[in-house]
Amino acid sequence: MDTSRHTLEALFRQLGLPCAPADIDRFILVHRPLPGLLALHEAPFWSAAQAEFLCDGVAADADWAEVVDQFDALLR
Repeated sequence: MDTSRHTLEALFRQLGLPCAPADIDRFILVHRPLPGLLALHEAPFWSAAQAEFLCDGVAADADWAEVVDQFDALLR
């Protein structure tokens, strides 16, 4: 069982994205705001694998749900 604490940096690593704080800030600035009715995993800038990970990350209150929700809020 994975008991590590999930952070935005760890989420970005999981997504295969640069994960330094400046990289995360830049990503958010470039991609925000997401339209209100668009689910995070439906955004056009994700690959199929990234979208699936984000969708699964909130499904059934998965381990990643809290940080994915935090990331979603930052993009709104």
